[in-house]
Amino acid sequence: MGLGGLRFKGMTILRRWYNYLLRLYSPYLVPRYFALVPAAGSGSRFGNGTPKQYWTLGGKPLLYHALRELAAHRFIDQVFVVLAPDDAQFSSVASETLGGKIRPLFCGGQTRAASVHNGLLAVRDAVANDDWMLVHDAARPCLSAGALERLIHELAADEAGGLLAIPVADTLKRSDDQARVAATVHRDGLWQAQTPQMFRYSVLCAALDACGPAAVTDEAGAVEKLGLKPKLVMGEARNLKVTYPDDLELAALILENAWTSQERGAATGDKSQ
Repeated sequence: MGLGGLRFKGMTILRRWYNYLLRLYSPYLVPRYFALVPAAGSGSRFGNGTPKQYWTLGGKPLLYHALRELAAHRFIDQVFVVLAPDDAQFSSVASETLGGKIRPLFCGGQTRAASVHNGLLAVRDAVANDDWMLVHDAARPCLSAGALERLIHELAADEAGGLLAIPVADTLKRSDDQARVAATVHRDGLWQAQTPQMFRYSVLCAALDACGPAAVTDEAGAVEKLGLKPKLVMGEARNLKVTYPDDLELAALILENAWTSQERGAATGDKSQ
């Protein structure tokens, strides 16, 4: 074995020891923050063959906007992006403007939940049990810095973790199999879940292992089944999920307004924008 091989083997051994010690002493260390964005979907609802996360919004892929605020936050160490094994388009997102925090993981599954589960397993040597993991939808391009800051601040000392959400404002109807109203659902106490959803790494892994990825619609639902009660942190209506092509137009207006506000704030010296 040459000198290069010995150096590589030595670094591998040191890295394993570092991760072992990190896990051993993690209860005594300040937890770190990581983000995980499942982006392995085919986006079949868009109907044009292009995965939804790569549709163009404001001159950049939708996924770029979903990653931007996460990569910019001072507390988040790394942003893991779970991609399909054959993804060939991510290079259009891996821009220098996102900094060096982005780490692609080509281990996506058939469902969003499977991609999250696979991603958590893939980073087990880099993340300690008590570290925070923020799972964010690739199709939510309008997350604001303020909402992200509020989530992290309110959950930093929370035992269960939690998620961004907004109270349901509209009247809800339950239908029968003929698309007729079967009942009116009282909206008192109902919230619409958003992302990021933020939980300790060990809690999230245990929750998904217990439920099985096929039975999970969001991370909070899996954590609830462990007997924990995730905290609801006030989100924003602007943090919409792009599901259909028409949603792109609304997202574009939201981002355009946000950029205009930021430019106005920079011009006037107002940092609250």
